[in-house]
Amino acid sequence: MPISGTILNVFTVLLGGGLGLLVSGRMPQRFHGIIMGAIGLSTLVIGMQSALQTTNPLILIGAALIGGIIGEILRLSDALDRLGDYLKRRFAGSGKGSSTFTEAFVTSSIVFCVGPLTILGAIQNGSSGDTTFLAIKSLLDGFTAFAFTAALGWGVLVSAVTVFVYQSAISLLAAFFLGSVPNCSDPSHCNNPYIVEMTAVGGLIILGVGLKLLDLKDLKLANYLPALAVAPFIVWVLAVWPFK
Repeated sequence: MPISGTILNVFTVLLGGGLGLLVSGRMPQRFHGIIMGAIGLSTLVIGMQSALQTTNPLILIGAALIGGIIGEILRLSDALDRLGDYLKRRFAGSGKGSSTFTEAFVTSSIVFCVGPLTILGAIQNGSSGDTTFLAIKSLLDGFTAFAFTAALGWGVLVSAVTVFVYQSAISLLAAFFLGSVPNCSDPSHCNNPYIVEMTAVGGLIILGVGLKLLDLKDLKLANYLPALAVAPFIVWVLAVWPFK
């Protein structure tokens, strides 16, 4: 089944988020800042590790600039915020926890959907049925969902829909077009230049998430999502460029 790993991932997000929600109601407010600080610092480290995988910083810069401009033209960040606000009004109302609903939804959606395990795992699952990468991601996302929900509230649970739609789309496309994932038996040592640069750009976006969680810089991170597609395009252009 090409989306079996995604279904597992959605389950762990809901499970971790559900447990976090139970803990959140019993947790003193002073611990919320501790949790967010720990998540923010850890996210910075994870994002930096991925971003440093780039083989050419110019590709990373170019992808971020072009992708960010495309995202701003399309107003992706505003669209995602509007979606979060709609879901907040639809499900959370104006009661307790509604003030952080959009932040929880947007932040967790980006964290769960950007990264090497997301892309490689979805491709692997769709092309060969193997769920190894997504099983690892599911475990990590379960713990992350627990921490996010404990600190931000139940908007994290709704991000499971984003995970399902995004990863299922990649897996189904991989099932249709690909027979295997080339040179990527280990997501931390992938030799495919397209995926390497895509992973590096994903790390850059994750760095932005860390800055946001630490209240250092509130970037419109969704606007940078097109950079994930721009990075492999730049790699392709450089590969076929006649003047080397």
